[in-house]
Amino acid sequence: MPSPTPRRGLSLQWLELFKICADKGALQAAAEETGLSVSTVSHHLSNLEECLGVALFDHSRRPMLLTPTGHAFLRRIEGVLHELRAAQAEASAGNPENARYLRVGLVDDLDSDVAPGLAVFAAKRMPQCDFFYHTDSSHAIMRMLRNRELDIGVVAHSPDQIVDLLDYPFLRDPFLVVTPMDMSGNLNALLRGETGLPFIRFARNLFIGRQIEAQLRRLNITLPNRFECVSSNTQLAMVAAGSGWTITTALHFSRGQRFHDKVALHRFPSKSFARTMSVAATPDCSQAVLTLFRSKIVELLTETTLPAIYARLPWLKDSFTLID
Repeated sequence: MPSPTPRRGLSLQWLELFKICADKGALQAAAEETGLSVSTVSHHLSNLEECLGVALFDHSRRPMLLTPTGHAFLRRIEGVLHELRAAQAEASAGNPENARYLRVGLVDDLDSDVAPGLAVFAAKRMPQCDFFYHTDSSHAIMRMLRNRELDIGVVAHSPDQIVDLLDYPFLRDPFLVVTPMDMSGNLNALLRGETGLPFIRFARNLFIGRQIEAQLRRLNITLPNRFECVSSNTQLAMVAAGSGWTITTALHFSRGQRFHDKVALHRFPSKSFARTMSVAATPDCSQAVLTLFRSKIVELLTETTLPAIYARLPWLKDSFTLID
């Protein structure tokens, strides 16, 4: 590929898009991640190749494959991109209004109560910033943070999962037992499997499912695996219909308002346990932006979610709590 004369300077956006395309192997995937059109992504890559005077991709292959030169270029720029992101974050640390692009992942537990208010607030507070919002499970968001596909994630996690990321905890979310309203028998008999009512568990590939299973193992409780769900609302619907019982969290329960009058909520017997909700981020993310997001999430929870659940279940005030 001939080299143009004179050459233009390299664009940071070109380098970012090149890395995404190299990781994803497709223009469409890069377009979906960045919010750009496929033609725009292709145009930027062409500009980069023209500027360098080399072919970085074999465009005849699907998925897109890097040329040997492309592989060498990718190795060189990965460290550079990390340092540039860190420099940008440091430069704008005291002023979120300077942020230009932010990719945010939100655990689906907060999709209805917190996510809309957070998005509206961020748009007003950071008027020059372009946003990408993604809703998913906690373990998927953590993976995307580590892969640098997101900048900030609002997740549930355990301490061992967060060691390589920035971590700003904001909520203690206790695990509770949910039973049909008319269930007879005590909770200990339920946990021993003596009532005949099936246990409806979270899918074990989810962080919340693994956390519940670990607690049951610690208590030497083994329950048959008849029902396994990804959706907490599916669990509550089945409990409301009398098809079983489940273990969930106060936050999950607060989302399923249409089932509240048909189920009973109980403290977890024996040793209680909880999950921690946090704002997590890559090490090069602006701490000012992190603090801003955490503060707004706490404000939204204080105004809506917590008062509503306390009004219905006052005994949760001592366990379903904000973290200072």
